[in-house]
Amino acid sequence: KQGGRTLEIQRLVGRSLRSVVDLEALGEVQITVDCDVVQADGGTRTAAITGGFIALHDCLSWMHARNMIRLDKVLKDYVAAISCGIYEGVPVLDLDYAEDSAAQTDANFVMTGKGGIVEIQGTAEGEPFTEEEFQALMGLARKGISRLIELQKMAVG
Repeated sequence: KQGGRTLEIQRLVGRSLRSVVDLEALGEVQITVDCDVVQADGGTRTAAITGGFIALHDCLSWMHARNMIRLDKVLKDYVAAISCGIYEGVPVLDLDYAEDSAAQTDANFVMTGKGGIVEIQGTAEGEPFTEEEFQALMGLARKGISRLIELQKMAVG
């Protein structure tokens, strides 16, 4: 039986990937993306979203090559995710396990290639974080996701 954390991550990955797919243009097709994070050092859900997009793109490209869909009609944008947090009073991008487990604030950002926000999950582990700290995390996330999307574009050619 799958635990609550597993189901939560599955739903997050699904929402994130669906956010860049025109479901009407896709038609009555079901796509299953199986994404296991084999070597995790914090940020498993963000890695699953970023890597899961590559798998989705590969699947849709395969369908396009067989005239099942038009890739440019179905896939609206890229999507990636990254973790940020405040560790020892400093905003940090892509927290590793040690930073994540000791962070005062932990947040996951999911954004599109065009800069659209799909989802933000943020938690203060003790003292609430300020709007200025949130803006600093958002700025880091935008930079990190922009770089991840550049890497995705290189991966899918």
